[in-house]
Amino acid sequence: MLLTLIAQATESLPITTDYYAPSAADTQAAAAGGSVFGFIYFVFIVLMIVGMWKIFVKAGRPGWYALIPIYSTIVLLQIVGKPEWWFLLMFVPLANIIVMFMMWSELSKSFGKSTGFTLALIFLPFFAIPALGFGGAKYVGPGGKPMTLTVPEVKQA
Repeated sequence: MLLTLIAQATESLPITTDYYAPSAADTQAAAAGGSVFGFIYFVFIVLMIVGMWKIFVKAGRPGWYALIPIYSTIVLLQIVGKPEWWFLLMFVPLANIIVMFMMWSELSKSFGKSTGFTLALIFLPFFAIPALGFGGAKYVGPGGKPMTLTVPEVKQA
């Protein structure tokens, strides 16, 4: 019964065998557009990596740490003055978003930047990270607190 109803309903539908076959020009245009987009994306990624490299060097860490995926995040947490176990929070849904916002905020404070720069790090990282790395910002200390050097007292005999 059900099959009969389906057969009757589909008999009135127009069936066409026409389909759109892309021409060689369409395929070449799509390939060219994809190549241009891929190149631009590659340039942005290289700028981000080099910018992070420069940020690490400014903070007194070896720049090549920026190339190691997981360790670079742990080092970034050290630079901003947060405990390393916060890295584990990045695997917790919603907590990871909060941790990233806090990490970007503390990074901008660590280099003496304002809340506006924090927003740039969050929403425009392709521009803000290279700007922080190549710009004139100096590393102040973890979370913007100046680093203090404590010298142990020497006892005289």
